[in-house]
Amino acid sequence: MKPELINLTPNKILIVDDVPDNLRLLSTTLTEKGYQIRCAKSGKIALIGAENDLPNLILLDINMPEMNGYEVCQKLKANPKTADIPIIFLSAQDNIQDKVTAFEIGGADFISKPFRIQEVLARVKNQLNLQAAKAEIRLLNQELETRVANRTLELETANKKLAIINQQLQEKILEKDNFEKKLLYDALHDGLTGLPNRSLFMKRIQIALEKSKSDLNYKFAILFIDLDRFKIVNDSLGHLIGDHLLIACAKCLEKCLSDQDIVARIGGDEFTILLENIDTINNAIAVADEILTKFKRPFKLGAHVISTTASIGIVLGTTKYQQSSELLRDADTAMYRAKGLGKARHEIFNEQMHVHAIQRLELENNFREALKLNQFVLFYQPIIHLTTGQLVGFEALVRWQHPTKGLIYPDDFIPLAEETGLIIPLTKWVFNAACHQLNIWQNKFPHFPILNISINIAADQLKHPNFLKIIDKILEQNQVRGSSIKLEITESMLMQDSTDIIDLLSEIKAREIDLCIDDFGKGFSSLSYLPRFPIDILKIDRSFVSCMDCDENNFEVVRTIISLAHSLGIKVVSEGIEKMTQLEQLHTLGSEFGQGFFFSRPLNSESAELMISSNLIQLELENSQSPSFDSLKNK
Repeated sequence: MKPELINLTPNKILIVDDVPDNLRLLSTTLTEKGYQIRCAKSGKIALIGAENDLPNLILLDINMPEMNGYEVCQKLKANPKTADIPIIFLSAQDNIQDKVTAFEIGGADFISKPFRIQEVLARVKNQLNLQAAKAEIRLLNQELETRVANRTLELETANKKLAIINQQLQEKILEKDNFEKKLLYDALHDGLTGLPNRSLFMKRIQIALEKSKSDLNYKFAILFIDLDRFKIVNDSLGHLIGDHLLIACAKCLEKCLSDQDIVARIGGDEFTILLENIDTINNAIAVADEILTKFKRPFKLGAHVISTTASIGIVLGTTKYQQSSELLRDADTAMYRAKGLGKARHEIFNEQMHVHAIQRLELENNFREALKLNQFVLFYQPIIHLTTGQLVGFEALVRWQHPTKGLIYPDDFIPLAEETGLIIPLTKWVFNAACHQLNIWQNKFPHFPILNISINIAADQLKHPNFLKIIDKILEQNQVRGSSIKLEITESMLMQDSTDIIDLLSEIKAREIDLCIDDFGKGFSSLSYLPRFPIDILKIDRSFVSCMDCDENNFEVVRTIISLAHSLGIKVVSEGIEKMTQLEQLHTLGSEFGQGFFFSRPLNSESAELMISSNLIQLELENSQSPSFDSLKNK
């Protein structure tokens, strides 16, 4: 015997009667039995209530004013939304015709008045059970019909489905093969340029090595190519332009090769080439020369025209090599040798380069140790006011006091610091040491009119998330005001023209620190960006100043830069002054400040202090006299 269905949701019953006592009695009784009751005193209200909130059962009085129960029933049955709701009529008219009419128009049951509560409860329960049973039967019938239809369809389409399955299986096998091929391709190729990657290139080198051992007539060479100053392109124009440049370079390299050769991108801005079946090393040199020639032509990337060069290392495959990594290592070493000799050139590997590479690794380890042992020292190059001849400050220049190699200059360790990321702790040390020394001088010479110190800030340091906190802490610890500090930054940092850079520079300016563009004209110079940044001082690169007295073009460049800077309210420091003629020209052009060997080489702290003292004595002697440009000529 099938158990009775238990409905956990209370059944909704709508009672329609114009007699309040009937409504009250039925409502109270049915509510006590757990039903959810709603009442309506007229047919019109009942129609609205039934449609808005469908009941499971309606108890409907026949004799009501305005609209009797029959009319209400007919309207309910005419509405698709309420047509299936069972209706039990309630009526004091207990004649056969009334009952017949009630059933003809769709009534489910009929209870005569005065009704007995037990009868009402029984009939209500029966109707609700009947309604639930009908619903279950309908559900079962629908399920049965669906099963029959589905089974019939399955039988009718069995062959078709089998054909489809076979087709799908073939497609999946093909899709799987293609997917595996794509995975293999992606694993062995660079996602940006589509060139073979390091993994595939190393396999090809190993194959070439094995072939060279079995075939003594087979010769091959490796070219290791690194784009010069690619980081500047990325920093100044953004990574998207940098990516476009890499793609353009990849296509350019492919055009330099024969079908049997392979070019790969092994990371960043580094490319490698395997040249097979060459006769001599001269074949590799010819390819390298062709690459260097093609790279001299600017790349047009949308609205940008970018010039770049490459440094190339060449190594000839010989039987002395056992692993592909050894060949790549030596080609890389030769490439770094090319960079060290001025870039935009190629170098062929020799054993001395390997020794140099080991020395470079040793230098890196020594550099890390030097940071821990505080082996660095600052030198100070004076900055002179070109009108008064007065000392106004120094540029802090770092040196490495190596315990065995002596004093090492920045050109020999700054590139290493930038490559290894050690430039950040080094810059922090320089900033702190310069502020410490400035504090000593300001306390020792409190009456010196103006004494500032200029500090070079690396791009990586400027991008450090805690850069401003580091500055604030160092200034506070050394009791130095921001107005005594000038930060020297490069053009490439500004050419990003991002909101973050502008906000950062504004934060620096809020600390009364002056901002200087260092070596202006040396990089991707663009005069248009100057008005967008809070720049105080522009330092003209020494390469222009050193030749301005003998090269009319350089003179015009310097004149133009000074004129533009002044039109923007920016002061000018001219670097690299070595001759009186240069000094006279710069003074005539209106350069406010200058530095160079004409005035002094970089000084240690003791010599710099003597210079401050000497300038102070001179000021006191001159007293009320007005110093002039002529005083510089007599120094």
